[in-house]
Amino acid sequence: MAADDQPMTFEQSVQAAIELDAPLNERLAVIASAVRRLNSEFADAVDRLVARLKEQGAGASAPAPGDVMPAFLLPDDEGRLVSLSEILSHGPAVITFQRGHWCPYCRLNAIGIVEAQQEISTLRGQVVVIMPERRKFAKAMKASVGAQFPFLTDIDNGYALSLNLAIWVGAEMERLMGLGLDLPNYQGNSSWFLPIPATFVVGTDGIITDRFVDPDYRRRMDIDDLIAALRRAR
Repeated sequence: MAADDQPMTFEQSVQAAIELDAPLNERLAVIASAVRRLNSEFADAVDRLVARLKEQGAGASAPAPGDVMPAFLLPDDEGRLVSLSEILSHGPAVITFQRGHWCPYCRLNAIGIVEAQQEISTLRGQVVVIMPERRKFAKAMKASVGAQFPFLTDIDNGYALSLNLAIWVGAEMERLMGLGLDLPNYQGNSSWFLPIPATFVVGTDGIITDRFVDPDYRRRMDIDDLIAALRRAR
């Protein structure tokens, strides 16, 4: 087999997804396909996790359109406390939960938002990423995707829990993820809880206009849908 015919490594697949000119979920599917090709055991375990979460209705009781978005006061990547009311004073907000700096789906999701930052700014939209990681890891992810918007630290998933978004990954995924990830170090605890990577679009009145909540972390709100939601929220 010629060198050019060698199958792509995982990092090469992630880079290909980043460079692909396609809707966000098509780009995310490139990563999911690479995971299945390179580690079918892990991909099958993810399928079982997602099936369990969906059977349990995980995320279904999170705040919905028409509800008031619960307030928060969380530290950003520079250690400054940021409140929801402060964010909404500047315009409608996109509040998005990401699992961590180590998650390639989350990285690509954040890159997709960064790519649309100019259009979001035109709509006076404010973006906030919320992660259950220590500040240095949130700061590293912000830098790696070139974001200008804040990355907030939700230690122990306190805010995610209040929104019914935090889930335990389960014993099987804890074992498999633990082979290559030090989640207790990243989060500062050994709970192995993660947020469902949901996205909420909130008007300046604090009312949720749109949301995307899917326990399958391989899927996210497409950027075109996010922009359309921001237009409705103005």
